[in-house]
Amino acid sequence: MSYYTAKVQLIDTIDTPKGTKEKRVTETYLVEALSVTEAEAKVVEDFKGVMFDFEVKSVSANKIIKIIE
Repeated sequence: MSYYTAKVQLIDTIDTPKGTKEKRVTETYLVEALSVTEAEAKVVEDFKGVMFDFEVKSVSANKIIKIIE
């Protein structure tokens, strides 16, 4: 298994006095997977059921060799 960095954009709709406004925040996640495709699928699965929209912006291989706990 390898480690991949996934950048996910969270999109939240906020009600303001002038109407609605989208707030976008990009977060980075470390994913353990066999391929980029599997890493993206794991991120999508993890975000199922959240109350806001999200978009996986990128997934790339990471140079991390091992996580020591």
